[in-house]
Amino acid sequence: MAEKKPINKQNLVTLISLAILVGTELTVMTWAAGWALGGIFELPPLFRRVFEVTGFAAGIAGLYYFMRTAVKADPIRG
Repeated sequence: MAEKKPINKQNLVTLISLAILVGTELTVMTWAAGWALGGIFELPPLFRRVFEVTGFAAGIAGLYYFMRTAVKADPIRG
């Protein structure tokens, strides 16, 4: 079996902080964009919520891919 390397705590703290900062900004920004588009086009409340949820889901997907790349650049183990 391959031996596991110890966890690099500095990289772990950096990645957690990055996830909190970027995750908050990205998800709120995409949610607000959905809210704004719903308001600009004067859509009914149901369609506004659909825009908001779609924007939020896009923000979560963007955060996932961003963090995946960040972990490759700054690995937790090693």
